[in-house]
Amino acid sequence: MRLSRPFRPALPRALRRTTAGIATLAAAGLLAVTAPSALAAPSPTIAAPDIPLANVKAHLTQFQSIATANGGNRAHGRPGYKASIDYAKAKLDAAGFTTTVQQFTSSGATGYNLIADWPGGDPNKVLMAGAHLDSVTSGPGINDNGSGSAGVLETALAVSRAQLEPTRHLRFAWWGAEELGLIGSKYYVNNLPSTERSKVSGYLNFDMIGSPNPGYFVYDDDPTIEKTFKDYYAGLNVPTEIETEGDGRSDHASFKNVGIPVGGLFTGASRTKTSAQAQKWGGTAGQAFDRCYHSSCDTTANINDTALDRNSDAIAHAVWTLGTDTPVPPGDTYENTTDVAIPDNGAAVTSTVNVTGRTGNAPATLKAAVDIRHTWRGDLVVDLLAPDGTAYRLKNSSSNDSADNIIATYTVDASSEAANGAWKLRVQDVAAQDTGYINSWKLTF
Repeated sequence: MRLSRPFRPALPRALRRTTAGIATLAAAGLLAVTAPSALAAPSPTIAAPDIPLANVKAHLTQFQSIATANGGNRAHGRPGYKASIDYAKAKLDAAGFTTTVQQFTSSGATGYNLIADWPGGDPNKVLMAGAHLDSVTSGPGINDNGSGSAGVLETALAVSRAQLEPTRHLRFAWWGAEELGLIGSKYYVNNLPSTERSKVSGYLNFDMIGSPNPGYFVYDDDPTIEKTFKDYYAGLNVPTEIETEGDGRSDHASFKNVGIPVGGLFTGASRTKTSAQAQKWGGTAGQAFDRCYHSSCDTTANINDTALDRNSDAIAHAVWTLGTDTPVPPGDTYENTTDVAIPDNGAAVTSTVNVTGRTGNAPATLKAAVDIRHTWRGDLVVDLLAPDGTAYRLKNSSSNDSADNIIATYTVDASSEAANGAWKLRVQDVAAQDTGYINSWKLTF
């Protein structure tokens, strides 16, 4: 996980900044990714296999050996990173994947992304799982992010062992130069043709999944992906919390910023575990989730086996559940694309979608897809208003949510509401010094 945009609740609001763009470079012949539409509600028919912990740890041992042989790290532009790419690629090639190494340039050095496609599945519905493979220069990066990279790699190899025939096309990725500002994943996304982006149904991100004093954090971006992970952990009787420490700081942000539904898992970095969290999860209160974060001691000794095992199994669960679900035909969509300015620390504004020609009530799974551009989304409170004025809260404000924009799809049980009428998206900015507007929103019945 990169340091370039840390958690900043104590900073003056005047210091807030938006995510920097990167120059669009020539495409390297890769397929594009993503779509603003969320995944269909999962209805899995094939159970995911148990991911052997020993296999995941064997990959970590290899990453450690690579770092040890190459100056103690696997950082962008260093030989240890390219050796890590070569190791993963060889495993995937032998397992029957179609692999592509994408090159880019950052800080005067060549970087690499590794993309692996599993044959089959609907090419118009692509499910992607990824992790950054680079470390910082100060250490081997075994938790950050050998852990996520190894979990994704072993899940991909499990797909091959099972000879899985998914309904969606499966694509796995390992990103370069994440620690320099998500450079590799931004390059990939920015060079995807828009026609290919529209084919991707979701991106799953795994950045640090074996922290030695772990928490169990789930991204709260796409509701279907979030529910998939929460349901898995509920089945283990392990409580989860919403992930905030890494929000906007890992590769999922590159996908989310262009409207791709995202989700993922995280076990914590430099923040301190609270007493309440230690009661829930065990471990040591008052100590960082990962005391070796971005340090030379982030070695194979810096891994919690239980967390690594659970999260690796959770990756497989998500890939099997979301990749083999029964496709649900899209419903009728009603959309408003007129921009509406959101006053800074001002009154709420609304945007209206008029629904006509339907019979009966709205569905229990009414989809509200919103695209709100804003420089500090934590300021925003978002509601869906039914024609009779009933408010359904989509998003609360949060002083900890420092990322830009809200590009997400929410599911609302509106089965008690008449379908026809004027539905409204209501947005209010409840704090000062940031600006934005409603770009568009739509309802899918």
